Amino acid sequence: MPLEIDVLTLFPPMVAGPLAESIPARIQDQGLATVRVHDLRQWGLGRHRTVDDYTYGGGAGMVLRVDVVAAALGELRRPESTVILLDPAGEVFRQPVAQALAGTPHLVFLCPRYEGVDERVRALCDRELSIGDYVLTGGELAALVIVDAVIRLLPGAIDAASTAEESFSAGLLEYPQYTRPAEFDGTVVPPVLVSGHHEQVRRWRLRESLRRTLQRRPDLLEGRSLGREEARLLAEVRAEAETAVPEGRAG
Repeated sequence: MPLEIDVLTLFPPMVAGPLAESIPARIQDQGLATVRVHDLRQWGLGRHRTVDDYTYGGGAGMVLRVDVVAAALGELRRPESTVILLDPAGEVFRQPVAQALAGTPHLVFLCPRYEGVDERVRALCDRELSIGDYVLTGGELAALVIVDAVIRLLPGAIDAASTAEESFSAGLLEYPQYTRPAEFDGTVVPPVLVSGHHEQVRRWRLRESLRRTLQRRPDLLEGRSLGREEARLLAEVRAEAETAVPEGRAG
């Protein structure tokens, strides 16, 4: 069965357009996922299809009404659904979350606008997710990021080998990659990669993955349970970093 995704938004073209291109479009064409984008004003109130109102207690901006959201979810939600609110205060979206969501049958994304949602909306959602510590004009871009990250993990979406070794799949950043030309502007491809020795290539990639993670995202190594090989290679990388001559200090 394909993964079904419903997106609730006040600006459907912001979501529908990108999902109709490139890999997301191909995934849908292959029947691996079905994405439906709904205008939240379909459930709006009155002649003007109102979806928001002023906040109690005063303050700038408008707040998404709980009754409008409840009406929308009442039509879209099923027993197997996972309803996700995009919110800056939500759980930070990471690769393990993407992998978990890829195994669910039905996702519903609620994209707030303006000053956010009535607090009671949160009780209608199963999960709140954030793509980072910053504020966007609405939840549409965050929903796109999550949908893209999830559907590419579906079986048959892309080459399984492509997702097996990429950044964060094993909790580390991905190793450096090279292609032709073998030499450019005095920089050459590491000889091990053209040696044809698969075990040496594997070990080099793991070492460089650990090196890149240590340099750029050391937080990913905190509390990580290291196997014997990882521990040895990480120790080598740390030793190399400690003995490296700082730039501008040579001579």
